[in-house]
Amino acid sequence: MQEIGGTLERPDGECLAWRATEGANPAVVWLGGFRSDMTGAKANALARWACRQGRAFVRFDYFGHGRSSGDFGRATVSRWREDALAVIDQLTTDELILVGSSMGAWLACLAAMARPGRVKALVLVAPAPDFTDKLMTPEIPPEGRAALAEQGVWLRPSDYGDPYPIHRGLLEDGARWSILGGEPIPIEAPVRILQGGEDADVPWRHAQKLVHALKSPDVIFSLIKDGDHRLSRPQDLDRLIAAVEEMVAL
Repeated sequence: MQEIGGTLERPDGECLAWRATEGANPAVVWLGGFRSDMTGAKANALARWACRQGRAFVRFDYFGHGRSSGDFGRATVSRWREDALAVIDQLTTDELILVGSSMGAWLACLAAMARPGRVKALVLVAPAPDFTDKLMTPEIPPEGRAALAEQGVWLRPSDYGDPYPIHRGLLEDGARWSILGGEPIPIEAPVRILQGGEDADVPWRHAQKLVHALKSPDVIFSLIKDGDHRLSRPQDLDRLIAAVEEMVAL
């Protein structure tokens, strides 16, 4: 099997870049993290696995990410949720397994809540639900808060490259989609979570809150003691593929 690629046009004229492998259902859909793209190590490993297995697989870039169009500075969680649902609705059929990393795990949960009849299972890596208000906002320094108040944007330093813009609209919109701290999350499908114990971006205790919030009785949380946020080492990729294979076999 080989991947094909293309773009999905959105109603506002923006385009989402995607790649897909045709094959057996349930299809596996990859949802990447904040400021990542569909060519990362985990997405590539899953694409190779899907080709070997003859499994339907879709990966894509959100608005303002990777090869998709759009200004990252205008992006919101609402927009990225819409992107995920558009890909699910237009590029897949029947049952799905959603695999989300970091922010993508949050979006996978939101998509599963919106399409409960189609999502068979979820595999989540370093899940960061509610990261805009529960992880990012509390760490904004005074100068960042001043910039957001006065200019509506703050250039946040990054360990992975140049500083990047955080807009007030992203933070305000993210709070609308909070899934932690309230009612049980109405996801009843099986969920597997892989989390690094040395994750500096998403503390394992934050990820563990998702376990208790999910309504599903079939949730397994695997803590990889020496794992970082990316969980992209060969052994981590093996764990990811094994978790996806377990969900496919259900």
